[in-house]
Amino acid sequence: MPKTSRQLTVHPLTLREVEVVRTTDVSPGMRRVTLGGVELGAFTSANGHPQPPFTSPAFDDDIRLLFPYPGASEAVLPVQNGAGLTFPREPRPLAKVYTVRRWDAESGELDVDFVRHGVGVATTWAYRAEPGDRIHLFGPGVSRSMPTGADWLLVAGDDTALPAIARMLEELPGGQRAQVFIEIAEDAHRQELSRPDGVEITWLPRGGAEPGTTNLLLDAVKNAEWWEGRPFAWVAGEQAAVRDIRRHLVEDRDVPKVDIEFTGYWRRAEVVALADDGAIPDPERNTPAHERFHDLVELYPPIAIRVAVGLGIGDLISRGVTTVPDLASRTGSDQRALGKLLRYLHALDVLAESGPGRYKLTEVGEFMTNEFWIDTLHPDGMSGRQHAGIYGLAESIRTGGPSYRTVTGHDFATLRTEKWYEDKYLERVAGFFAFIAEPLAKAPALNGVEHLVVHSGGAGVVAREATAVHPDLRVTICALPAQADWLRRDLAETIPDEAQRGRVDVVEQSVFEPSPEADAVLFASPRAPLPDSDAVDALRRAMDGVRPNGRILLVENTFDPDELDEHDCEADLLALTRDGTGVRTVAELDSVIELAGLRVDRTSPLGRAATLRELVPAEATTATR
Repeated sequence: MPKTSRQLTVHPLTLREVEVVRTTDVSPGMRRVTLGGVELGAFTSANGHPQPPFTSPAFDDDIRLLFPYPGASEAVLPVQNGAGLTFPREPRPLAKVYTVRRWDAESGELDVDFVRHGVGVATTWAYRAEPGDRIHLFGPGVSRSMPTGADWLLVAGDDTALPAIARMLEELPGGQRAQVFIEIAEDAHRQELSRPDGVEITWLPRGGAEPGTTNLLLDAVKNAEWWEGRPFAWVAGEQAAVRDIRRHLVEDRDVPKVDIEFTGYWRRAEVVALADDGAIPDPERNTPAHERFHDLVELYPPIAIRVAVGLGIGDLISRGVTTVPDLASRTGSDQRALGKLLRYLHALDVLAESGPGRYKLTEVGEFMTNEFWIDTLHPDGMSGRQHAGIYGLAESIRTGGPSYRTVTGHDFATLRTEKWYEDKYLERVAGFFAFIAEPLAKAPALNGVEHLVVHSGGAGVVAREATAVHPDLRVTICALPAQADWLRRDLAETIPDEAQRGRVDVVEQSVFEPSPEADAVLFASPRAPLPDSDAVDALRRAMDGVRPNGRILLVENTFDPDELDEHDCEADLLALTRDGTGVRTVAELDSVIELAGLRVDRTSPLGRAATLRELVPAEATTATR
C-alpha cells in the first residue's frame, strides 16, 4: 500500500525585519499580531545578498521570531549569507517558534497568533506590542503539502495548535473528511472556524484546569468513532499528550507510523519569572529541559541512562509500572540491583518519587520515552550500535585509523550487512534526504540529463523527486544486495505511480564496479562518506561510465573549522572511529576529488541542508547546460 505523504518543499532561510501593523484579540485566550514591512517582499540584505519574497504555502508552516534576552535592548541575530544563515554560538539567538496563521502576499500582511499565558518572552511581547514595533524573524525552512493518499484525517491539538488547525480547515481540499479535536482553556476561547462538508469539530474546554494536566485530548481520540478507510493523523500540543496519543494510534488502532505526523509544541514545566517583571522568565533560573538532559551525558549519567533505556524503564513507568518489584519483574532484573539504578536516576532528577516505593518520570526523564533518544541511547539500537565505536576513540587518535573492530569485534561494514540494521539505517537516511531531494531535482545540474545513476541510501526519495520534475529522465539506482532489497520495497511505496516508477531501475552492484553509462552519476552520502582511498577509486570508476560532457554530482557534508559546533565535532570523532576518515573539510574533499583526476566545475546549495558539487575531468572545459 502506498504511503500517505506530504510533499516537502525546502525554502532558503532569510532574516527579515518586520513591524507590527495591528493587534487583535481573537478570543480571551489568543492575540493576533499582524506583521508587515518591505522585507516580506524580495529585497537585498544589508551585506549584499539578494533575498526572495516571503512565502508560506502550508497550513503548519512555522517561523522563528527573535527576541532580546531579558535585560537587553536588542536581539542576538544570525548573519545572512549566500546559502542561508550563520548562527552565533555564545550567546545563541533567543528564538521562539510560531505558526503562520495567515499570509496575504497581495497585502503583504503576516498574521501570528499567540496563546495567552502568564510567563513567557513571546507571549509577553505580543500582549505589549503596539503598531510600529519592530522584530526580526526567519523561516519557514520547509513546507509540507496537505496529506495525500488518506481517506480521512484525524486532527488533535491544544490551544497552541489552534492556529495551524484553523488554517488547515480553511485550506482543506473539497471532499476531504476529517475529525478534529481541539483542547482549549474554557468555553469562551472557542473560535469561529471554517467547517467544510465532511468535517466534524469537537471542542474540549479544560474548565479551569492548568494546561498539560488533563487527558481530554487523549480520551477524545480514544473514544472517537473510527471511520472506514485509511486515516492520516496530525497531532500537536504538549509533548507528553502528543506522545500518548501517538502511542494509542500505533498500538491500539494499528495506524502505521508513517501515517502519523506529531509535534510536541511545548512541555509542561515550572517557569521562574524575573523578580522585577512577573511576565518574563529569568534566564539565569530557567534552563530548558533538553539542555539539562544533554548536560547529563558525561560518564556515570550517560551509562546509567543508556542501561535504563535498554531495560525500557522510561516506557514502563510512562505506562504505569512504577514500583521497584514490578519494574524488576517486567525487565528481568535483580530487584536489589535495579533499586540502586533507580535511586541514582532519582538523584540525577531523571526520576522522582510519586509515593512510597514508587517512581515517576521528571520533565528530563520524559526524554527516555522519545523515539529519537531511545534509538540514540539503546545499546542495541541503530544509533547505539554505531555510537559504540566512540569507546575506541583513543586508539583512533593514536593510529589515525578506525577502531570500531577493537570495540565491537567486527568492522562497521559488517554491521551494515545485518538486514535489520541496514533497513533502519536506510529508513533514517531516506528521512534526511527528504530535505535535499526536492532542491536537487530542481538544480540546473539535472537539466538535459536523460539517464542518472544514483549511489545513495536515499536513492528512492531522489528518484521520486527527479522523475517528477523531469518527465523524460531515467534513473538507475546502484546498491548492494541488502540495500537493493529495501530500496525496491521502498520504491513501491515512495513512487505509487507505475509509469513514473517504470523509469527507475535498481541494479545490484557496489561503487567499485564499472558504473552504467549515464549522463550524470550522483554520489550522495552526507552521513557516511567513504574513506579517502575508496572514495578516489569510486569516483574514478564512475567517471569511466559518464558520457562525453557528462559529470559526477557529489553531495557530501563538510566540516567547517572556522564555525566550530560541538555536535559537528562529535560526528567527526565518531566517523573517525568508524572508518578512519571522519567528516572532511572542504580542503580534504577537494584533495580527494583531485586525486581522482577531477575538479569542481560548479557548486550550488540544496536548501540549507547540503551543497551539490558538479565534478568533471580535471582537463575538461566548462560545459554549459
